[in-house]
Amino acid sequence: MKLGTNDIGSVYLGTNAVQKVYLGTNEVWTAFSSGLLDTYTGAAAAYSLRRLSISYTGSAIKVRRSSDNTEQDIGFSGEDLDIGTLQSFCSGTNGFIKTWYDQSGNGYDATQTTAANQPQIVSSGSVILQGTKPTLQFDGSNHYLDASGVTTGNPKSIFLASKFDSLVASDKVIFDSITTNQAILFKAVSNSISIGFGSFTSTSYSATTNFILYSIMHNGSTSNAYVNSSTQILTNQNLGTNAFNGLRIGAVRGTAALFYNGNMSEFIVWGSDQSSNRTSIETNINDFYSIY
Repeated sequence: MKLGTNDIGSVYLGTNAVQKVYLGTNEVWTAFSSGLLDTYTGAAAAYSLRRLSISYTGSAIKVRRSSDNTEQDIGFSGEDLDIGTLQSFCSGTNGFIKTWYDQSGNGYDATQTTAANQPQIVSSGSVILQGTKPTLQFDGSNHYLDASGVTTGNPKSIFLASKFDSLVASDKVIFDSITTNQAILFKAVSNSISIGFGSFTSTSYSATTNFILYSIMHNGSTSNAYVNSSTQILTNQNLGTNAFNGLRIGAVRGTAALFYNGNMSEFIVWGSDQSSNRTSIETNINDFYSIY
């Protein structure tokens, strides 16, 4: 479908979404036939700056621009975030995330209505990138998002792509439950990553400022955790049995504190044991973000 010169159109043929881009006399075809959640179904909550399922027709994020506080939903161009629309909307100003939409189909959107507490995605008109891909930036002082509907018992599987901006003496919580001591992944004062779901354990992994894919297979006394797929940082550890009571991204439970300082590109939770699919899920995430 041609919409004119330099336009982007999408044509849906069965389950395949085909995108044709016209640039002068050159035509570039890209296809998005299926996503991670089409192959590995049943996610409890899924937040990403890429499209995770062919059946997901919503937006990726709701963005507030700082120049006039106008808000706009930003969707996808094929599999990728629609950067062109985002930059046009935030031209010459900053853009902040009011809502990170849940692509699981459960409707557990992660939101922040207080402007000062919203993570950033555009700086002076330029999209904030991790490598070549857009990412959410958390300032370490105020920024966090809440998804109150997320509840998962045991087992559960968590995949998180994130990067510390700097390593400081104080703890920085990447995620937690909203109201109770349920689930935390943070850089402790000892500079080690600690994980807990009621019983907290310092891992063998020292925090770095590298872009990292964390994978946590939580099942009470036999929980395992990995960094960048091949490095196991916890083996059959007792991390407790607490479930999520809502999900907080970027800060500790209760009165928000211990704010995360860094970026985040993808956060997916399954309320099931994905150990048998772990390496395939990690490969899919890494193929898109080039983490390791």
